[in-house]
Amino acid sequence: MTVEKPTELELLILKVLWEQSPLTARQIRELLTKRGRKLAHTSVITMLQRMVDKGLLDQLDPEVGKAFRFAPLFSEADISGQMLGDLVDRVFDGSAEAVMLSLFDVSDLDDDSLKRLRRAFNQKMREKNNG
Repeated sequence: MTVEKPTELELLILKVLWEQSPLTARQIRELLTKRGRKLAHTSVITMLQRMVDKGLLDQLDPEVGKAFRFAPLFSEADISGQMLGDLVDRVFDGSAEAVMLSLFDVSDLDDDSLKRLRRAFNQKMREKNNG
């Protein structure tokens, strides 16, 4: 699966739709406003149409009235995985180790976060050794 990388605004729209979908342009606009991103209705419609054209969204026929509804075509895991993979390749020359070391440098991790990371790391090691 390769999809054109979403812009910052497209990603914000996707996040709204991952939480609840399908939604109309008006509903999406209202939720974006609640998140601090106030846009004109025509701007939201233009963005949604672009996202349909890029293959990020599906435009569904109206249930009632004449408002189209929109739903994401890819899961959050699909998009985040592709974006992270692109970042690893372009910025860290494909090195997952360099990414992890950089994250430790720029993130303030509490004890609970470090424990969860240690468990995830140990699980990956077990899978690798048993696989």
